[in-house]
Amino acid sequence: MAGLRLAIIVDPLPRMLPDKDTTFILMLEAQRRGHTLFAIDHRDLFTKGPDVHAMARRAEVHRPATPGEPHWTHFESSVVALADFDAVLMRSDPPFDDDYLYATHLLSLVEERGVFVMNRPRGLRDANEKLYALNFPDCIPRTLVTRDMSQLKQFLAELGGEMIVKPPHGFGGLGIFHVHTDDRNLNAILETMTDNGRKLLMAQEYLAAVRELGDERVILLDGEPLGAVARVPRDDEHRSNIHVGGSVKKVVIGNRERRICERIGPRLRADGLYFVGIDVIGDHLTEVNVTSPTGIQEIDQLDGTTLETPVIAFVERKVAELKR
Repeated sequence: MAGLRLAIIVDPLPRMLPDKDTTFILMLEAQRRGHTLFAIDHRDLFTKGPDVHAMARRAEVHRPATPGEPHWTHFESSVVALADFDAVLMRSDPPFDDDYLYATHLLSLVEERGVFVMNRPRGLRDANEKLYALNFPDCIPRTLVTRDMSQLKQFLAELGGEMIVKPPHGFGGLGIFHVHTDDRNLNAILETMTDNGRKLLMAQEYLAAVRELGDERVILLDGEPLGAVARVPRDDEHRSNIHVGGSVKKVVIGNRERRICERIGPRLRADGLYFVGIDVIGDHLTEVNVTSPTGIQEIDQLDGTTLETPVIAFVERKVAELKR
């Protein structure tokens, strides 16, 4: 299907990393297939009566020929009605703050006008990237979500004296700690992270498999696995995120990953979470990333694939279904 008008809700294009960002490669593929792209900041959405509008800039992206060369081109900008687009791709990076929440409400209005929105705004509102995994208790490590210090310490003891703690609203490895019973900073860490009992904290069993197998990012499209990559933490880090120094290695999707994908796929489809990146350590699901999951470029490079192709083809199919 050629000639679609696609709105990409995205952070400023100059901040993109053309050799890493999944949004970049999706935009590149959409251009290759003949679609016209418009970049929109989610903070620029507004309503006039029942219609959602935004300041949109027609944009193109390209692989820079030399380091430092701009990887984007902006053309004309104008206020547009989002109902005039064929599809909207919500690709703004976390945090999931008030502005992001309000944007999903406005995008629900756009969806009601017959525009395909990926991921579905209601699904984005319902699927906290940490807490959504609790819907699959048979897949996740032992987990406690609480703001109570005594419960956290008791859970730590039950786990043998070490665990991972992270804020439910965190992203990109921010605020994730590997804590131990004999750490003199333990009380200070738990007090700070719970704001002395006022904020929820997620505690999970530490999975030693992360050192050998890595923290796998599995990309799912419409509930089915497309590909995967493992991120392995540095020797002096417990976090495996690439931006904090984690290295990547090839993953062949096997029975472990497929079991989890088969378990969660129907729920993802039902919630309109079409494009998702799940985190898997060993036999366990740890997170479900739905806001702007990344990993495609790393998988393409390791596997010799072009995962962006089926993703944009899926968008085309959904648009065609709505136009029937």
